[in-house]
Amino acid sequence: MKVYRLERKQTLPISIERAWDYFSDPSNLSEITPPDLGFQVLSDLPDRMFPGMVISYHLRPLLGIRVRWVTEITHVDEPYSFVDEQRFGPYRFWHHRHTFEEVDGGVLMTDVVHYAMRFRLIGRMARRLMVRERLEGIFDFRHTVLSNRFGEAGVA
Repeated sequence: MKVYRLERKQTLPISIERAWDYFSDPSNLSEITPPDLGFQVLSDLPDRMFPGMVISYHLRPLLGIRVRWVTEITHVDEPYSFVDEQRFGPYRFWHHRHTFEEVDGGVLMTDVVHYAMRFRLIGRMARRLMVRERLEGIFDFRHTVLSNRFGEAGVA
């Protein structure tokens, strides 16, 4: 199984507490998800995430095909980090670590995603042709939304 890595960093001119308040509220997921993904939460959402929280949703990640995705928040270290992992969904493996670090002028957010494709050779080809670019686009969208919401402190 080939595991791929995507890393993104963004510095926002806000406190770590404000960043945590925003990202620990699962209802904000839809705001930072591109509309063309057709993101629809199926679970009742609490006000704040917690370890063991499971979120079910539908989305259309590629070619308009609707899939069900179930993730679990497996680790929370408030206000510094949390991890979400796919339990059911389009990837063979998905592990997404979000970290928050106080820096001069704000908070540095780092996302590290490790993922693996299904279907071996076909999955590798799909990643090369579509998936990698799609994931990059999702994080580009998120960067823009967060910059518009909180201001731009620069990209780390």
